[in-house]
Amino acid sequence: MSNEVVRFELRRQSDDLVYSFVRARRPDGSSGFKRADGDYWIVWKPDWGWVAWDEPSHSCMGRPWNVLPAQQGPAPPEGDWVSRKGAKSYVYSLVHLD
Repeated sequence: MSNEVVRFELRRQSDDLVYSFVRARRPDGSSGFKRADGDYWIVWKPDWGWVAWDEPSHSCMGRPWNVLPAQQGPAPPEGDWVSRKGAKSYVYSLVHLD
C-alpha cells in the first residue's frame, strides 16, 4: 500500500462547491495535480510550495493557509487553503482521497 496522494478535493467552505484534482504529467514534463473540469493545476514552486499557479500571469491564485513551503511534503497539504479570483477570495478545505 502506497501513501502517495493521487487524488484530492478542494471543498469550498462557503457553499460546499467541490473541485476534484488528480495527479498528472504537465506539458513541461513535471508532475502536478490537474482539476477535473478544466486546465487548472496545483503545482510545486520552489519559492512558494504547493500553489494554484496561473502560468500566463505568473501569479499565485491559491495556496495553503497554515503550512509554510518548508513544512510541505510531496503532495499539497490537507487543511485550509485560500484562493483569489479577481476581487473575491474563498476558503477551501483540501482533503486527500487516496
